[in-house]
Amino acid sequence: MEIREFQEIIKDIYFHKDSKRGVERTFLWFIEEVGELSEAIRKRDIESMEEEFADVLAWLASLANLLRIDLEDAAKKKYPGVCPYCGKNPCECKEKF
Repeated sequence: MEIREFQEIIKDIYFHKDSKRGVERTFLWFIEEVGELSEAIRKRDIESMEEEFADVLAWLASLANLLRIDLEDAAKKKYPGVCPYCGKNPCECKEKF
């Protein structure tokens, strides 16, 4: 499945609810899912991680739909096969800790 196809599936299923909820409240749901993913990673719970990664992706797609952003186009534009900062693959940027 392509990113655009997944985004369309999420739009078909949830846009009517997402548009009533609005961007700000949808963003809060997205952040809540990121928190749940964080907890699953901390616990090293593979099954929960899989579910939470999917939820984070779905809520991200919902936000993009509300804001009329094509995730696939945005990702290809920002990450065209090289690091957007150093222009290399693999990335040679120095980590900032």
